[in-house]
Amino acid sequence: MTTTTATAPTYGTELRLLIGGESITADQRKTIPVHDPASGAEIGRLPVATDEDLANALASAQRGFARWRKTSAYDRGVVLRKAAQLIRERAEPIARTLTLEQGKPLAEARLEIFATADIIEWCGEEGRRTYGRVVPSRSETVRQTVLREPVGPVAAFTPWNFPAITPGRKLAGALGAGCSIIIKPSEETPGTALMLVDALRDAGLPEDVVNVVFGDPPHISETLIASPIIRKISFTGSTAVGKHLARLAANGLKRATLELGGHAPVIVSEKADLDKAVKMSVSSKFRNAGQVCVSPSRFIVHESIEKRFTEAFAAKASTLRVGHGLEETTQMGSLANERRHSAIRDLVEDARQRGGKVHTGGDSIDSPGYFFSPTVFSDVPGDARVLTEEPFGPIAVISQYRELSEAIAMANALPYGLAAYAFTQDLAESIALSNGIESGMIGINHFGIAFAEIPFGGVKDSGYGSEGGTEGFEGYLVTKSVTMA
Repeated sequence: MTTTTATAPTYGTELRLLIGGESITADQRKTIPVHDPASGAEIGRLPVATDEDLANALASAQRGFARWRKTSAYDRGVVLRKAAQLIRERAEPIARTLTLEQGKPLAEARLEIFATADIIEWCGEEGRRTYGRVVPSRSETVRQTVLREPVGPVAAFTPWNFPAITPGRKLAGALGAGCSIIIKPSEETPGTALMLVDALRDAGLPEDVVNVVFGDPPHISETLIASPIIRKISFTGSTAVGKHLARLAANGLKRATLELGGHAPVIVSEKADLDKAVKMSVSSKFRNAGQVCVSPSRFIVHESIEKRFTEAFAAKASTLRVGHGLEETTQMGSLANERRHSAIRDLVEDARQRGGKVHTGGDSIDSPGYFFSPTVFSDVPGDARVLTEEPFGPIAVISQYRELSEAIAMANALPYGLAAYAFTQDLAESIALSNGIESGMIGINHFGIAFAEIPFGGVKDSGYGSEGGTEGFEGYLVTKSVTMA
């Protein structure tokens, strides 16, 4: 493993609140710092919304909804498609901002920006197809119809690990369905979301339709969700916080889409293409330094190939080039903050103390920023923290199984059910895995499970509702039946 460093440039966008037609900058409010996780340097100051700001954002969202819901689906689609075009044109500066504030390699940031543009464009198109229907009547003088209408103003809350795709999904779903939205992106990665909203506004989105606030997350979420103006919430983050927000939403009988934690198993059959499984698994595991809700983290490998898989996996992981994300040769960047760095150290130490064998990595990297080496474990007992808690970092744990039913039971043993993966060239095994694994998303022989046109969401403690696909619009629409005589 090698490391690289790079000098961080000036932060690429002005940090601000966007409320109605007003931009509220750092010199107008109390502020909190934003840091480059790869160097620890402060790169900006973010204004904190006051209670008056939140009240104004709610009033703005109410005005925006009254206007946007009356805008035709065709015209809404024009705005979203234009915004997607602008995001693609601005991909390089947005990607550099994303890398600077989040830490992932620039190549990954670019892919995220283009994927976000795809989502926004797709929702602009799909919004034109939120069809109702005509239901045959019992009387020739009565017409029965079913209409699909936007639910109302939305409050959305997004984390720091994907500063473009996660806000982009929520913005696109709400706007494509005809809803207004107040979004609170992560205070650690604010610039990327602001640049997305700039593109939407430059594409012709009315000012009141999207409002952006930052500050104290619990206070903001409690204030917005309690307001009768908000009719739906969308949250991506930890299971613990998601359960809390679900309770708040339930108090007002408000819809909720929750995309929560995961601990994705990867079953590798003795009938798998081993070289393909290793290559793809290493690439997916250490993407964004493992800070991905659908990151593969529990590798359940058939006993006949476990040794070969582990050796090949560790050898490939050990060659990854770790460094500042702005350096083009970097393959894995830093962790996003000290909290993750500390948590990964604790998980590794716990696994070691329980007898886990480290095949590569296992230590922090001695450099500025929050770097941790790509780490591969085997022989970790099932009650170790790294096998029961979402690791959300660059740790892969390899276990073995004998029978496929045992592997499926191991995959289903945790309360999480967001993503799961498997490698096998056997059709019967593929069907058994598809049917037996309890997960909202399953990838077989690849890790491609997150595209605009298919639903993204989990089961069990990984949440409910979907983002993406036609299913992603369901949470933003209400059903109205109309009978006319």
